[in-house]
Amino acid sequence: MRLPLLALLARGPAHGYELKQDLEQLLGSAYPQPNVGQIYVTLGRLEKTGLIEGEEVEQSSRPNKKIYHLTAAGRDELRAWYEETADEPRVRDEFFMKLALAPQTGLADRIVLINKQRRQFLNTMRNLSKLAAAENRDNRIAHLLIEGAMLHLQADLDWLERCQEELEEMQDLKELE
Repeated sequence: MRLPLLALLARGPAHGYELKQDLEQLLGSAYPQPNVGQIYVTLGRLEKTGLIEGEEVEQSSRPNKKIYHLTAAGRDELRAWYEETADEPRVRDEFFMKLALAPQTGLADRIVLINKQRRQFLNTMRNLSKLAAAENRDNRIAHLLIEGAMLHLQADLDWLERCQEELEEMQDLKELE
């Protein structure tokens, strides 16, 4: 949450609730909605580390609000973030760990695990399709987010199919021995 907040503050000062609304508007309903409390906690941490500065602004009919702006250190942190690539392959996949360890525990059947996970992915894909249909057509960013999630799900479904084929082949070879 910290780097997206820095990115939003790069365009100009804002208060926490404004940042929450901006994230929701930008990313649409497919992205997990940020909790305003989480945003304010993150803003406090960013301020303590010197990446942003807050300024109390008086309001006549409401409590004062705090407006945050990016510092030079915050802008440097944001530049460094944009320079990084996201190269995290999903080698530490929890589902795969379950699949690999199931025979050793005797507590789960691998094909049952695959089928259960497949159903979960298909349900998620249906829900994303509904979100895409309900999402404002003008919000291209939200549609790209949904499309990316659906493409990842399709790849996961293909991978589950590959796992099942491989496990069935291993079982066939074992039976021939």
